[in-house]
Amino acid sequence: MRTGKVAIVLAAGVLAAFGVPGAAVSGGSPDRIRLADGPGDMSINLAVRQLTVTPVRAHVGDTIHVEVLIENKAEGGNTTTADLYANGKLIGRKLFTWGWSSGERLFRLSFDWDTRSVSPGEYKIRAEAFVWTDASPFDNDLEMKQPVILVSPGEAFPGGETAGGSATETDRGL
Repeated sequence: MRTGKVAIVLAAGVLAAFGVPGAAVSGGSPDRIRLADGPGDMSINLAVRQLTVTPVRAHVGDTIHVEVLIENKAEGGNTTTADLYANGKLIGRKLFTWGWSSGERLFRLSFDWDTRSVSPGEYKIRAEAFVWTDASPFDNDLEMKQPVILVSPGEAFPGGETAGGSATETDRGL
């Protein structure tokens, strides 16, 4: 009997430590269940603020460099992925840790897209930093309006342009 009471007290202590409301422990329906390693009452809000692509005119086989600027607009901290897409296909992924320092709000990530196995054409570049608990997921991605143009090696660019150029897309929130 004594062992049973100890187990109940221990279980209640563990549940209380994880922030599970008493109603949930007794079989009721809680308003919120908070785990110790979750965001709890914190507001999570990441936003992809800027993309810079260089070059925007290149030959298949060239490397396209992409800079992504992500802002932590709220509280909390975690490690999540930032993904880079070309025409909807994943071309890059990086883990980054955010929110551990209150003064650190902007995160700049660099990607290099190797185009050796890519077909010639126009490619829309999009970056995404997705967190399930984000308060405003509408700003978790940003797409370049200007496409990257890839042509076969030795082929001329449309309109007689030369290889190179750079384009930057900035979210209105910055």
